[in-house]
Amino acid sequence: QVQLVESGGGLVQAGGSLRLSCAASGRTFSTYAMGWFRQAPGKEREFVGVRYGGGGTVIADSVKGRFTISRDNAKNMAYLQMNSLKPEDTGVYYCAASRRATVRPQEYDYWGQGTKVTVSL
Repeated sequence: QVQLVESGGGLVQAGGSLRLSCAASGRTFSTYAMGWFRQAPGKEREFVGVRYGGGGTVIADSVKGRFTISRDNAKNMAYLQMNSLKPEDTGVYYCAASRRATVRPQEYDYWGQGTKVTVSL
C-alpha cells in the first residue's frame, strides 16, 4: 500500500526550471520503482523517467539532458528536476510507484493526483 502526492507544478517561461516533488507513504517505499509520467491535453500518458529501487535510472529520450530523477528514501520523497523547459513539456505530471522495474504506465500500481506544468513562450 503506497500513497503518493505530487507538488511543485506551475507556470514557467521557456528556458526556465521547475522541481516537482512526490511525497510517498508506505513501509515498502525503498523497494518500489518511482516513475514520472506526463499527459498533454488530448494525448496519451507518456513516460518521462524512473528511479528504480535498486538505484538505476531511465530517462526518456525527449527529456534526456534536461530532466533529472532522484529520490530520498529516508524522507520518502521522489523528485523530478526539470531544466531548459520547452512549451512541448506542458502537461499534467504524475508520480507513480511500481513493484516492478518498468517504464510502462500499465505496470505501475499506484499514482498521485498529478500536478500541472505550463511552459509559455
